[in-house]
Amino acid sequence: MSERTLSGPSTAWRLFAVGVVIAAIITYAALSGVWVGTDGSWYRSLEQPPWQPPPSVFGLIWTYNFVALAVVSSVVVWQAVPLRVGVLIFFLAASITSALAWAYLFYVPHEFAPAAIALSSAAVLTVPIVIIAFLTRPLLGALLLPYQIWVALAASLSWGYLHLNG
Repeated sequence: MSERTLSGPSTAWRLFAVGVVIAAIITYAALSGVWVGTDGSWYRSLEQPPWQPPPSVFGLIWTYNFVALAVVSSVVVWQAVPLRVGVLIFFLAASITSALAWAYLFYVPHEFAPAAIALSSAAVLTVPIVIIAFLTRPLLGALLLPYQIWVALAASLSWGYLHLNG
């Protein structure tokens, strides 16, 4: 028996929650793109940490990450018990807010330390999302592991940029 059968929330409630999740992730992708796309010459002038992946990797991994985050979060919202749905939405919102704070702080005012703290927070706030996905279905959790790893790597890069350029 699925969790959804036990929980009883209406289909309308589930559809609304899926809409909230999708809207949050689209906002995440759009705002990240706006801020990351500002002043490319400044970014290219920075000394890069030695573990910086090649630029071609970023487009591929972020495409995967946004799609996986949207699909997995939507499936969890559709199938999980209401408490897990609420916890997922809370941590998703907090993680997205922290990640967007990083994008703004790093690329607009070039504040390396607050940016690194924000992205480290996003990495920590993503852990409960992955756990909830695993608890709902192990495959869902596995699909989010690249996102978790990437956010942690990005946080380490942010600290590297602080060390080298701050």
